[in-house]
Amino acid sequence: MTTLTRTVPPGIGRLSPKAWVAGALLVLGSLTVGVAFGGNQGWLMLIGGALGIVLYHASFGFTSAWRVFITERRGRGLRAQMVMLALAVVLFFPALGAGTLFGQPVQGFVSPIGVSVIVGAFLFGVGMQLGGGCASGTLFTVGGGNARMVVTLLFFIVGSVIGTAHFAWWQSLPAFQPTSMIDLFGTGGGIVASLVLFAAIAALTVMMEKRRHGQLEQAPSVSAGPGRWLTGPWPILAGAVGLALLNFLTLSLAGRPWGITSAFALWGAKAFQAVGGDVTGWGYWQKASNAQALESSVFSDITTVMNIGIILGAGLAASLAGRFAPNFRIPLRSLAAAVIGGLFLGYGARLAFGCNIGAYFSGIASGSLHGWLWLVAAFAGNMFGVKLRPLFFPGPAKPVAASC
Repeated sequence: MTTLTRTVPPGIGRLSPKAWVAGALLVLGSLTVGVAFGGNQGWLMLIGGALGIVLYHASFGFTSAWRVFITERRGRGLRAQMVMLALAVVLFFPALGAGTLFGQPVQGFVSPIGVSVIVGAFLFGVGMQLGGGCASGTLFTVGGGNARMVVTLLFFIVGSVIGTAHFAWWQSLPAFQPTSMIDLFGTGGGIVASLVLFAAIAALTVMMEKRRHGQLEQAPSVSAGPGRWLTGPWPILAGAVGLALLNFLTLSLAGRPWGITSAFALWGAKAFQAVGGDVTGWGYWQKASNAQALESSVFSDITTVMNIGIILGAGLAASLAGRFAPNFRIPLRSLAAAVIGGLFLGYGARLAFGCNIGAYFSGIASGSLHGWLWLVAAFAGNMFGVKLRPLFFPGPAKPVAASC
């Protein structure tokens, strides 16, 4: 049985200089952004920081949870995702059905259902297993000091830009109109239908895990006492609840759910233009909101400031846990997997209208049927990606820890 235990170094009760630096950067960055670009932007960077802390301390990984289920039929991580989605749906659907939250207009991520989603999500799934993480996993492991994931992030950005170049062609392929479960079944009916699906997936993981192992895997032991909420690790269910609540808080402040990968496309496009390239003729950048983002400061982009917050929050969490120690020795085959995986992640996310956060988590929380199609196609991609892993990584395919 694979378990995760995290040893807390002696003297962790005293904040390290690294923790002070990470915390100061997060707070000062939020204040600066808030003053220059509006109070909501500052608060959203802090929410990003909280997301980074939750992701790191709960080791909340989508990639490894799916790999463990594929290779070992252990479903604890998948069941935690169902809890996260269930809580999000209960919170999101009434607000999205009403169209307002705390007096502010809100809308979900509801996207078309078509060929581009299937292909993009499949490629993203392959990229998850080769790159070593999903979108949220890439950010929080970079913030936690994983040097290899910096390579994945770099090529994630490159793949995203390439995806925007081809976006218009993919969107010309057959697709159904955006459809929401709220529109189909109403708020109450949509919640019930979603909860039934979550329960069915959780029940399937239980059945398959018991069939393989005879019993369910026990949750890894974590240290007791209030100090663990500062240093970690946290129970994975605490991570599920925390992510759902923070996504709902994002909806209340930003008027839309949490997303990640649109910022990667923006960063890459701005970098490309800085060296003389021109993306303005590409269909993706001719959409009004994307064109405006391209012309504005990156710090006026909600997704950008939240992504920066996630990295800083994860760095703070890693420093508090005494685990921020980057290792720059990366085996050549692992480096190649990071490059290929990053390209697949970025390209697939653009085609599929998002990643494991924007399409899967926030898409399903928005009631979008494309989120469910993304789940199926991305899981198939993960299955194929697991088959490819022995070409790049020596040893068993199963992970030894529950993080991305």
